[in-house]
Amino acid sequence: MTSGTSSLRYRRILLKLSGEALMGEQGFGIDPQVVQRISAEVAALAAAGVEIGLVVGGGNIFRGVSLSASGMDRANADQMGMLATVINALSLQDALQQAGARTRVMSALPIHQVCEDYVRRRALRHLEKGDVVIFAAGTGNPFFTTDSAAALRAVEIKADLLLKATKVDGIYSADPMKDRTATRYQRLDYDEALSRQLGVMDLTAMVLCRDHNMPLRVFDMNQPGALQRILEGADVGTLVQRGESA
Repeated sequence: MTSGTSSLRYRRILLKLSGEALMGEQGFGIDPQVVQRISAEVAALAAAGVEIGLVVGGGNIFRGVSLSASGMDRANADQMGMLATVINALSLQDALQQAGARTRVMSALPIHQVCEDYVRRRALRHLEKGDVVIFAAGTGNPFFTTDSAAALRAVEIKADLLLKATKVDGIYSADPMKDRTATRYQRLDYDEALSRQLGVMDLTAMVLCRDHNMPLRVFDMNQPGALQRILEGADVGTLVQRGESA
Protein backbone atom coordinates (compact mmCIF):
# COMPACT_ATOMS: atom_id res chain seq x y z
CA MET A 1 0.00 0.00 0.00
CA THR A 2 1.35 3.41 -0.94
CA SER A 3 1.76 6.27 1.52
CA GLY A 4 -1.27 7.95 -0.06
CA THR A 5 -3.45 5.09 1.13
CA SER A 6 -2.04 4.89 4.65
CA SER A 7 -5.33 6.14 6.13
CA LEU A 8 -7.46 3.91 3.90
CA ARG A 9 -8.48 0.37 4.76
CA TYR A 10 -8.63 -1.07 1.25
CA ARG A 11 -5.92 -1.13 -1.42
CA ARG A 12 -7.94 -2.50 -4.36
CA ILE A 13 -11.70 -2.31 -4.88
CA LEU A 14 -14.30 -3.18 -7.50
CA LEU A 15 -17.15 -0.68 -7.70
CA LYS A 16 -20.42 -1.79 -9.36
CA LEU A 17 -22.61 1.02 -10.69
CA SER A 18 -26.04 0.48 -12.17
CA GLY A 19 -26.82 2.12 -15.48
CA GLU A 20 -29.78 3.80 -13.79
CA ALA A 21 -27.36 5.56 -11.41
CA LEU A 22 -25.93 7.48 -14.38
CA MET A 23 -29.24 8.92 -15.53
CA GLY A 24 -29.94 10.85 -12.31
CA GLU A 25 -33.47 12.21 -12.29
CA GLN A 26 -33.86 11.74 -16.03
CA GLY A 27 -35.97 8.92 -17.35
CA PHE A 28 -33.36 7.77 -19.84
CA GLY A 29 -29.75 8.22 -20.87
CA ILE A 30 -26.79 9.80 -19.12
CA ASP A 31 -26.83 12.86 -16.85
CA PRO A 32 -23.42 14.56 -17.30
CA GLN A 33 -23.56 16.13 -13.85
CA VAL A 34 -24.10 12.76 -12.16
CA VAL A 35 -21.27 11.17 -14.15
CA GLN A 36 -18.96 14.05 -13.26
CA ARG A 37 -19.80 13.82 -9.55
CA ILE A 38 -19.18 10.07 -9.42
CA SER A 39 -16.00 10.42 -11.44
CA ALA A 40 -14.66 13.16 -9.15
CA GLU A 41 -15.04 10.86 -6.13
CA VAL A 42 -13.42 7.92 -7.90
CA ALA A 43 -10.58 10.06 -9.27
CA ALA A 44 -9.81 11.43 -5.79
CA LEU A 45 -9.43 7.89 -4.44
CA ALA A 46 -7.28 6.86 -7.39
CA ALA A 47 -5.05 9.87 -6.73
CA ALA A 48 -4.71 8.68 -3.12
CA GLY A 49 -3.35 5.37 -4.39
CA VAL A 50 -6.42 3.12 -4.34
CA GLU A 51 -6.54 0.64 -7.24
CA ILE A 52 -10.05 0.83 -8.68
CA GLY A 53 -11.99 -1.39 -11.05
CA LEU A 54 -15.46 -0.39 -12.23
CA VAL A 55 -18.34 -2.38 -13.69
CA VAL A 56 -21.33 -0.43 -14.97
CA GLY A 57 -24.74 -1.66 -16.08
CA GLY A 58 -26.69 -0.52 -19.12
CA GLY A 59 -30.25 -0.19 -17.80
CA ASN A 60 -30.37 3.55 -18.46
CA ILE A 61 -30.06 2.80 -22.18
CA PHE A 62 -31.28 -0.75 -22.74
CA ARG A 63 -32.45 -3.75 -20.75
CA GLY A 64 -32.05 -7.08 -22.50
CA VAL A 65 -34.34 -8.88 -20.06
CA SER A 66 -37.20 -6.45 -20.75
CA LEU A 67 -36.98 -6.80 -24.51
CA SER A 68 -36.67 -10.59 -24.37
CA ALA A 69 -39.90 -10.62 -22.34
CA SER A 70 -41.53 -8.91 -25.33
CA GLY A 71 -40.49 -11.67 -27.69
CA MET A 72 -36.92 -10.88 -28.78
CA ASP A 73 -34.41 -13.71 -28.65
CA ARG A 74 -32.78 -13.48 -25.20
CA ALA A 75 -29.21 -13.90 -26.47
CA ASN A 76 -29.64 -11.07 -28.99
CA ALA A 77 -31.28 -8.86 -26.38
CA ASP A 78 -28.47 -9.48 -23.90
CA GLN A 79 -25.84 -8.63 -26.50
CA MET A 80 -27.59 -5.31 -27.09
CA GLY A 81 -27.50 -4.75 -23.33
CA MET A 82 -23.76 -5.45 -23.31
CA LEU A 83 -23.23 -2.75 -25.93
CA ALA A 84 -25.18 -0.32 -23.74
CA THR A 85 -22.67 -0.91 -20.94
CA VAL A 86 -19.86 0.02 -23.34
CA ILE A 87 -21.54 3.39 -24.01
CA ASN A 88 -21.74 4.02 -20.27
CA ALA A 89 -18.13 2.92 -19.78
CA LEU A 90 -16.91 5.37 -22.42
CA SER A 91 -18.89 8.15 -20.74
CA LEU A 92 -17.26 7.37 -17.40
CA GLN A 93 -13.83 7.13 -19.02
CA ASP A 94 -14.16 10.61 -20.46
CA ALA A 95 -15.33 12.10 -17.15
CA LEU A 96 -12.62 10.31 -15.16
CA GLN A 97 -9.90 11.52 -17.49
CA GLN A 98 -11.22 15.06 -17.23
CA ALA A 99 -11.02 14.63 -13.44
CA GLY A 100 -7.35 13.70 -13.78
CA ALA A 101 -7.54 9.89 -13.52
CA ARG A 102 -5.80 7.70 -16.10
CA THR A 103 -8.52 5.33 -17.25
CA ARG A 104 -8.81 2.20 -19.37
CA VAL A 105 -11.95 0.61 -20.75
CA MET A 106 -11.66 -3.15 -21.23
CA SER A 107 -14.50 -4.91 -23.01
CA ALA A 108 -15.49 -8.56 -22.75
CA LEU A 109 -16.65 -8.20 -26.36
CA PRO A 110 -13.89 -7.35 -28.87
CA ILE A 111 -14.38 -3.74 -30.07
CA HIS A 112 -10.80 -2.86 -30.98
CA GLN A 113 -11.51 0.56 -32.47
CA VAL A 114 -13.25 1.68 -29.27
CA CYS A 115 -11.49 0.03 -26.32
CA GLU A 116 -9.20 -2.79 -25.26
CA ASP A 117 -10.19 -6.43 -25.05
CA TYR A 118 -10.46 -7.72 -21.50
CA VAL A 119 -7.36 -9.73 -20.60
CA ARG A 120 -6.96 -10.43 -16.89
CA ARG A 121 -3.19 -10.10 -16.69
CA ARG A 122 -3.26 -6.85 -18.65
CA ALA A 123 -6.00 -5.51 -16.37
CA LEU A 124 -3.88 -6.30 -13.33
CA ARG A 125 -0.94 -4.41 -14.83
CA HIS A 126 -3.15 -1.38 -15.48
CA LEU A 127 -4.39 -1.44 -11.89
CA GLU A 128 -0.87 -1.77 -10.52
CA LYS A 129 0.17 1.30 -12.54
CA GLY A 130 -2.66 3.29 -10.96
CA ASP A 131 -5.07 3.32 -13.90
CA VAL A 132 -8.80 3.11 -13.19
CA VAL A 133 -10.06 0.11 -15.19
CA ILE A 134 -13.66 0.02 -16.40
CA PHE A 135 -14.83 -3.48 -17.27
CA ALA A 136 -17.48 -3.23 -19.99
CA ALA A 137 -19.81 -5.63 -21.81
CA GLY A 138 -20.59 -7.72 -18.74
CA THR A 139 -19.06 -11.19 -18.87
CA GLY A 140 -19.27 -11.22 -22.67
CA ASN A 141 -21.95 -13.92 -22.47
CA PRO A 142 -25.74 -13.73 -22.64
CA PHE A 143 -27.87 -14.81 -19.66
CA PHE A 144 -25.49 -13.24 -17.13
CA THR A 145 -26.13 -9.94 -15.38
CA THR A 146 -23.67 -7.13 -14.75
CA ASP A 147 -23.91 -8.07 -11.06
CA SER A 148 -22.41 -11.43 -12.01
CA ALA A 149 -19.79 -9.61 -14.09
CA ALA A 150 -18.90 -7.44 -11.09
CA ALA A 151 -18.53 -10.46 -8.80
CA LEU A 152 -16.44 -12.28 -11.41
CA ARG A 153 -14.10 -9.33 -12.04
CA ALA A 154 -13.75 -8.66 -8.30
CA VAL A 155 -12.60 -12.25 -7.79
CA GLU A 156 -10.34 -12.20 -10.85
CA ILE A 157 -8.48 -9.02 -9.86
CA LYS A 158 -8.35 -10.14 -6.21
CA ALA A 159 -10.14 -7.05 -4.95
CA ASP A 160 -10.20 -6.43 -1.22
CA LEU A 161 -13.84 -5.38 -1.41
CA LEU A 162 -16.76 -5.42 -3.87
CA LEU A 163 -18.92 -2.31 -3.59
CA LYS A 164 -22.42 -2.12 -5.01
CA ALA A 165 -23.80 1.39 -5.36
CA THR A 166 -27.60 1.59 -5.14
CA LYS A 167 -30.32 4.18 -4.60
CA VAL A 168 -30.83 3.12 -0.96
CA ASP A 169 -28.44 3.13 1.98
CA GLY A 170 -28.01 -0.61 2.33
CA ILE A 171 -29.94 -3.88 2.37
CA TYR A 172 -33.39 -3.92 3.94
CA SER A 173 -35.76 -6.66 5.12
CA ALA A 174 -38.20 -5.43 2.43
CA ASP A 175 -38.30 -2.71 -0.21
CA PRO A 176 -38.04 0.51 1.87
CA MET A 177 -39.71 2.44 -0.95
CA LYS A 178 -42.85 0.32 -0.52
CA ASP A 179 -42.72 -0.84 3.11
CA ARG A 180 -42.13 1.78 5.81
CA THR A 181 -41.59 -0.95 8.40
CA ALA A 182 -38.58 -2.35 6.50
CA THR A 183 -35.42 -2.44 8.61
CA ARG A 184 -31.86 -2.05 7.38
CA TYR A 185 -29.29 -4.73 8.04
CA GLN A 186 -25.90 -3.51 9.16
CA ARG A 187 -24.23 -6.86 8.52
CA LEU A 188 -25.29 -10.10 6.86
CA ASP A 189 -23.87 -13.54 6.24
CA TYR A 190 -24.05 -14.62 2.60
CA ASP A 191 -26.12 -17.69 3.45
CA GLU A 192 -28.60 -15.50 5.34
CA ALA A 193 -28.90 -13.11 2.43
CA LEU A 194 -29.48 -16.02 0.06
CA SER A 195 -31.97 -17.86 2.25
CA ARG A 196 -33.98 -14.68 2.91
CA GLN A 197 -34.02 -13.86 -0.82
CA LEU A 198 -33.20 -10.23 -0.10
CA GLY A 199 -32.42 -9.44 -3.72
CA VAL A 200 -29.00 -7.95 -3.00
CA MET A 201 -27.53 -9.27 -6.23
CA ASP A 202 -28.55 -12.14 -8.46
CA LEU A 203 -27.97 -15.68 -7.24
CA THR A 204 -24.93 -16.34 -9.44
CA ALA A 205 -23.15 -13.22 -8.18
CA MET A 206 -23.94 -13.93 -4.53
CA VAL A 207 -22.75 -17.54 -4.67
CA LEU A 208 -19.57 -16.53 -6.48
CA CYS A 209 -18.78 -13.93 -3.80
CA ARG A 210 -19.60 -16.36 -1.00
CA ASP A 211 -17.52 -19.19 -2.41
CA HIS A 212 -14.50 -16.93 -2.92
CA ASN A 213 -14.79 -15.04 0.38
CA MET A 214 -15.33 -11.73 -1.39
CA PRO A 215 -16.82 -9.18 1.02
CA LEU A 216 -19.63 -7.07 -0.43
CA ARG A 217 -20.76 -3.67 0.80
CA VAL A 218 -24.03 -2.19 -0.48
CA PHE A 219 -24.38 1.58 -0.09
CA ASP A 220 -26.01 4.72 -1.46
CA MET A 221 -23.71 6.41 -3.98
CA ASN A 222 -25.90 9.52 -3.85
CA GLN A 223 -24.58 10.29 -0.37
CA PRO A 224 -21.64 12.64 -0.95
CA GLY A 225 -18.40 11.23 0.41
CA ALA A 226 -19.85 7.77 1.17
CA LEU A 227 -17.26 6.01 -0.95
CA GLN A 228 -14.39 7.82 0.79
CA ARG A 229 -15.80 7.01 4.23
CA ILE A 230 -16.12 3.31 3.37
CA LEU A 231 -12.49 3.12 2.31
CA GLU A 232 -11.52 4.84 5.56
CA GLY A 233 -13.26 2.03 7.43
CA ALA A 234 -16.61 3.64 8.26
CA ASP A 235 -19.57 1.27 8.64
CA VAL A 236 -21.62 2.74 5.78
CA GLY A 237 -24.48 0.76 4.24
CA THR A 238 -24.59 -3.02 4.68
CA LEU A 239 -21.66 -5.42 4.75
CA VAL A 240 -22.19 -8.97 3.48
CA GLN A 241 -19.56 -11.62 4.13
CA ARG A 242 -19.12 -15.04 5.66
CA GLY A 243 -19.52 -15.26 9.39
CA GLU A 244 -21.58 -12.08 9.81
CA SER A 245 -25.01 -12.00 11.45
CA ALA A 246 -27.97 -9.71 10.93
